[in-house]
Amino acid sequence: MRIADVLRNKGSDVATMRPEATVRELLAGLAGHNIGAMVVVGSAGVIAGIVSERDIVRKLYEHGPDVLELPVAQIMTPAVATCGMDSSVDDLSEMMTHNRVRHIPVLVEGRLAGIVSIGDIVKTRLEELKSEQEQLQAYITQG
Repeated sequence: MRIADVLRNKGSDVATMRPEATVRELLAGLAGHNIGAMVVVGSAGVIAGIVSERDIVRKLYEHGPDVLELPVAQIMTPAVATCGMDSSVDDLSEMMTHNRVRHIPVLVEGRLAGIVSIGDIVKTRLEELKSEQEQLQAYITQG
């Protein structure tokens, strides 16, 4: 299965944050959207980084509560692993494992077109397994 299929099922909405926004604003966005990471997008619409709950917790440990007033740019991960619509779910699983990340933005011609999480990958795998099981059961009962 391709990432385009995953996005077709889940949708392509992506919550983004500006690099100059505060971590407090970021937390409000994460809570408001009930998500675990946000893509940080600069003024030209180019991905500047990604910031996850894990990034926030680590910086909170380092800086204490003052981290809430820092700009997102100071805590984000600037090197972002990305994929395209034609990437396979298997490739994305491998990329997530290799890079130890749970969210991968999807790009089309260099522009943000969606985001896929580890939860999306697990859901896709479960749906594939269920479909295979139903097909095998139908084959056995028919024949």
